[in-house]
Amino acid sequence: MKVPMLRQIPGDSPVHRLWAGSKLIIIFVLGVMTWVLPAWPGLGFVALCLLVFVLVARIPLGALPRPPWWFWGIMVATVVWSWIARGVDGGLVTLRGVVLGLLVLAMSVLVVWTTPMAELAPALARLMSPLRILRLPVDEWAVTIALTLRGLPLLVEEVRLLWAAHRMRPRSKAGTDHPSAEPSVLDIVVAAMSSAMRRSSDMAEAITARGGTGRLTAYRSRPGRLDAVVLGVFAVGCAVAVTTSIVYL
Repeated sequence: MKVPMLRQIPGDSPVHRLWAGSKLIIIFVLGVMTWVLPAWPGLGFVALCLLVFVLVARIPLGALPRPPWWFWGIMVATVVWSWIARGVDGGLVTLRGVVLGLLVLAMSVLVVWTTPMAELAPALARLMSPLRILRLPVDEWAVTIALTLRGLPLLVEEVRLLWAAHRMRPRSKAGTDHPSAEPSVLDIVVAAMSSAMRRSSDMAEAITARGGTGRLTAYRSRPGRLDAVVLGVFAVGCAVAVTTSIVYL
């Protein structure tokens, strides 16, 4: 992959200019709609939304993930096993579940591709602002989610680097006490945890030097006219998809 999967892809498109909260609302509504009405028309609507967003955002082909063969093998084996064990209805239900999971995951990754990480925490804080009435720690939740999304790509890259470094260790001869070049899962996990603690300490010092976690949610974040138009069109499409799904069921 030329572009990391969990990092923003630079660009200037209507999808990039959308408010981060609008994208999160769209993801939430699509997830709830397909969970309540898991019919093929609803899944088709989600796939159509995904295709439109990818084309409008002009996502390059090099950014598209290419999972290994065993990933698709597990998906096919699960559907086939359900088809054999539970019949046609069970196979179709499993197939809908697999398609739903892949579509929601793809939409979530698309949000990460087209949204700066600095805009997620303010958007989450604004969306969860009604919970302040209950005296819930909204800002802390928003900062935690944003920092998790920001740190996940770093952790993935660190694990890849540790795995590559471990595989380049010289091979030891049979019967000796020297460690072999075959990577051990335990060694990788311990090294990744150590690296994550070091990176988290560095990130905490950087956040403190810039004014603390409050600065992450103090960024002005609000929707605009483009968000109103997109959400309006999306609402109409959701109404049509829900109506079609109810008739289909």
